[in-house]
Amino acid sequence: MTDAAWKEFFAFDRPYENQRDAIETAVEVGESRGYLAMEGPCGTGKTMASLTAAATLIDRDVFERAVVVTPVKQQRLQFIEDLRALNAGIDEPLDGIALVGKRDLCPYGREGVFPDDVGTHERCEDLRENTARLVESDGNADELPVADAAVGVQTEDIWWDPQRASDLVKNARPGGAGQQQIAGDTLGTAGVQSPYFRSQPSAPDSMTEGDDEPLYCPFEADWYARNKGSPVDFSAGKHNVMTADEYLPQATERGICPHRAMSVMLESADVVVGNYNHLFDPNSRPLIESILDDDTFLIVDEAHRLEERVRELLSDRLGRSTLTRARNDLHTLLTRARESAGEAELRDELASHDVPLEAVQRAHDFYDDLLVWLDDRIARHLDEEVGQGWRAGAPDNLPERSLEIPLRDPEAVEQDELTVWAEQEGYTGDLWRSLSKIGLAVEEAIDAAGLSRTPVCTAVGALLVQWWETDHASFLREIELEHSPKDPRTVSEPWEAAYTAGLVRFECMPGDTLQQIFDGLGGGMLMSATLEPLDVFTEVSGLEALRAERPVVERTYDLPFPVENRASLLVDTTPFTARNRGDTGENANPETWNRTRDEYAHVLRTLARSPGNVLIAMPNYREAEWAGSYLRDVVDKPVLVDESSSNEDTEALKQRFFDGDGKVLVTSTRGTLTEGVDYDGEKLSTCAVVGVPLVNIGSPRVRAVQRAYGDAFGDDVAFEYALTVPAVRRARQTLGRVIRGVDEVGVRALVGQRYVPGARHSVHQYLSPGEQEEFLKLTPEFLGNKIDAFWG
Repeated sequence: MTDAAWKEFFAFDRPYENQRDAIETAVEVGESRGYLAMEGPCGTGKTMASLTAAATLIDRDVFERAVVVTPVKQQRLQFIEDLRALNAGIDEPLDGIALVGKRDLCPYGREGVFPDDVGTHERCEDLRENTARLVESDGNADELPVADAAVGVQTEDIWWDPQRASDLVKNARPGGAGQQQIAGDTLGTAGVQSPYFRSQPSAPDSMTEGDDEPLYCPFEADWYARNKGSPVDFSAGKHNVMTADEYLPQATERGICPHRAMSVMLESADVVVGNYNHLFDPNSRPLIESILDDDTFLIVDEAHRLEERVRELLSDRLGRSTLTRARNDLHTLLTRARESAGEAELRDELASHDVPLEAVQRAHDFYDDLLVWLDDRIARHLDEEVGQGWRAGAPDNLPERSLEIPLRDPEAVEQDELTVWAEQEGYTGDLWRSLSKIGLAVEEAIDAAGLSRTPVCTAVGALLVQWWETDHASFLREIELEHSPKDPRTVSEPWEAAYTAGLVRFECMPGDTLQQIFDGLGGGMLMSATLEPLDVFTEVSGLEALRAERPVVERTYDLPFPVENRASLLVDTTPFTARNRGDTGENANPETWNRTRDEYAHVLRTLARSPGNVLIAMPNYREAEWAGSYLRDVVDKPVLVDESSSNEDTEALKQRFFDGDGKVLVTSTRGTLTEGVDYDGEKLSTCAVVGVPLVNIGSPRVRAVQRAYGDAFGDDVAFEYALTVPAVRRARQTLGRVIRGVDEVGVRALVGQRYVPGARHSVHQYLSPGEQEEFLKLTPEFLGNKIDAFWG
């Protein structure tokens, strides 16, 4: 392929050589309906390469659209910026839209109009349901929309009445239709005023029966008035790319729901930019489901995070408090049914869903017994862990960390304890499978009875159906105790003063779901600065399973910046493992350090004295605290120590590190400062990763993942795939912070014998081919001279 085939879409004067190859490979793979797995370090130009390839494929009618997903906000902004740059250079720009969540778009939620005890998402769904009922057609709604729409008018299967929707819109405006509104009376957000009252409107008497005057959403009603069209189009965006900065105020000012306007525009967009949730989360995916087909080219950015992030999205957690609410939903209905005047009506409502009142009673009994079982199982676990002192209402002796209680042996495929208990008590599969249906019937009956309650029993039932139905090889069932201290006087169980409990169904094998998602699309590319080893990535991501049906191509590019601008060092020290280094508490005093910790103290001191800002990443926050405490006494520059904290605290710490003269920042390699943070310019001159940042290999979830990977890929590679490769990718991501541009200079150091080729349990082979060739092995006594010589 020649440059002429795609250069009209490339926004810059000249591509990097790696970038040129990446574009051409992605186009060729896309034309073959395949997938490209690509490692490209900082400077490869991955964002523009992927968009250029997508634009070329769309222009050739190979695909209708491209969907971009990335878990990093900074990267979403980069895609938007690059798409605008691409559009600026072509005659017919690509229509692009960036997606955000409902909570960021709802004018009422943004301005605090909703009650404090109700979440934006839940309140919005209730208002949408009310609005839909109010605009439902009586069968005579065959007219055209009563309001103008620039994008996405629905003309088939219109079950709503646009005139009724328009009447609701007028009802919510100050002074009524066609009269001058007073700005101070209206709801404002994002710097504009909406045409509606600030308070939520109730339906007018003419549109309701009896005393029922439900709240509704006029923004939603306006969407129906336009026959599900939107008055906002892509011309309002800079170079035809719409973000919430444009469509939120535009939609609010015109009186249409901003989230609905976004959903209408994405249907006709050429490029849709979202996060992982939009594609991989079963709860968020419906927003873009209609555009996920053979005509879609997929771009997955930061793909080294794919496995871990999708595993989180596919796992479920059912909190004890939510389970209690579901039980109480059923109790409320049963109590109402005991009133002679209401039983017949409730039975009729339930019967319309084929649910007898006796089934509701049985489900209620199950939830009641399940809560008792859950509390008892938690108590038995804590007795085994810390003794029975906590039962006296003294939670101080409970561990100040979150706890996992696995309900089966993580290394065996067997039924979990909860399922076994349920079967023994007579709560068999027929009951479990009916819980969602029973929940829906109860919710409808509660609504029909006019009871003031927001039920959760349908959602809880659906989660428990999944608990029963899904296999025990791919999912680990647990009780999770999330550490969240509370006032002991406000809890019913003593352990609740320390923990919030929940049932967790943990996904061990996300690759199967990923394979199905990728197979349902036309093709695409998955890219990151750290994907090597690519054969492992294609296995665990589900791409390898597609290879028999469509091309799967792999590319790895080296760091493109001048090699003389960086010193890349492998420091050959005793492995920094829990067994070798000992506990930090035992080694708090330098006079009592063992040989390994003394060896690392020398290395840390040498690295910290390197000129400029120095980032040292330890295996965990506990070791970071030890390293920071030691370095404060031995280096002549400020030493900052990161810890697990809020985003605001972390951002403030990062800014302190950037401001002023050189400092040392010590953090955990698994923390938030080692990935997705741009240390450009002179913000960082030396970066060191100490040890291989493995997760806790004793965790039940980690053991379950390792076992599942053993079944799928072989026991001989299970530890490698599940633990070692992700850990080395984290280390490589951390090193990637220091060299971000062609003129930047710095030191990169991997500290620990396991990074050295040929060492016992070496991870050297998991570095990229370029890194394996470039990194220089040396022992600690030569480290200082090497750093001095580099800077000299």
